[in-house]
Amino acid sequence: MVGTDMVGAGENFAVNKDNMEQLKEQLQKSIREVPKFDKLQNHIDMTVTNEGLRIELTESAVGTFFDSGSARMSADGSDLLKMLAQELGKLPNHIAMEGHTDSKKYPAGATYGNWELSGDRANAARRIMQANGIREDQVTQVRGFADQRLRKPDAPQDPSNRRISLIVQYLEKKPGPDSGAGEKAEGESVAGAAEKAGKEAGEKKKE
Repeated sequence: MVGTDMVGAGENFAVNKDNMEQLKEQLQKSIREVPKFDKLQNHIDMTVTNEGLRIELTESAVGTFFDSGSARMSADGSDLLKMLAQELGKLPNHIAMEGHTDSKKYPAGATYGNWELSGDRANAARRIMQANGIREDQVTQVRGFADQRLRKPDAPQDPSNRRISLIVQYLEKKPGPDSGAGEKAEGESVAGAAEKAGKEAGEKKKE
């Protein structure tokens, strides 16, 4: 568990670029406890990126987390998100949520399409996670991308293009309390050296 296996939990533990891989490993251990993990494991992908830890839940042809065209989360998907919420809610890091679809089009003239579906699925995930451990102020973005960021561009209707993504964003290290004092001391030493050099130059002129 994130709160037990990692040194320091909650507000005392911040995931940054130095230890994001450690968070990934701990979450991979935790999700093995989710009911029906054997069914879900091939549809859970965790990758450390420039933005943070990206957790992607990808669909199968028969629908693993959502039925095709629906924003209603399956019981298996809900169990997984609840576990992730309990673990990620212990961290101070912000989280962004994304929804993605494949390129299958809705009928012409439909008032609901992939843009709406991708946003609705991301929000469905947000609601479940905020009800089960994620803090209200922890989610900073909910994005719906429709089919604009395909996981498999060469197979635009592949089921794995339908997915939701959770991004645990890096928390930048704050400068230590002594960093400002160090900069000040360095500035003072430079100023002192300049003043000393000026005095020496003046004495030479007098000679």
